[in-house]
Amino acid sequence: MQFPRSTHPYISTGEGWLYLAGIKDVYTCEIVGYVMGERMTQALTAKALWKAVSNKRPPPGLIHHSDRGSQYCALGYRELLEQFGMQASMSRKGNCYDNAPMESFWGSLKNELILV
Repeated sequence: MQFPRSTHPYISTGEGWLYLAGIKDVYTCEIVGYVMGERMTQALTAKALWKAVSNKRPPPGLIHHSDRGSQYCALGYRELLEQFGMQASMSRKGNCYDNAPMESFWGSLKNELILV
């Protein structure tokens, strides 16, 4: 696993909003960990990270890139990255292009599977 990317889309359902948190391996283009929930919280993003690490067991020193959402800036999430030996990297403020691989994946998912 190299340079995982994180972000989170939300989808309107008949019962309210559904939030997805996911981790993508940009080397293999595989989603290596994801979870869904009723609210986008640091705990939800942490669960996705736990799943990714459990599934792939990445080596120490991996760069983990995300946007600047409060979930990824939270102390608990940053400590979890440190616990897994990952280095945090974040997009520039207001610049979605820094996290383009993940944003593109979520856009395709929503357009092809959800908004059909």
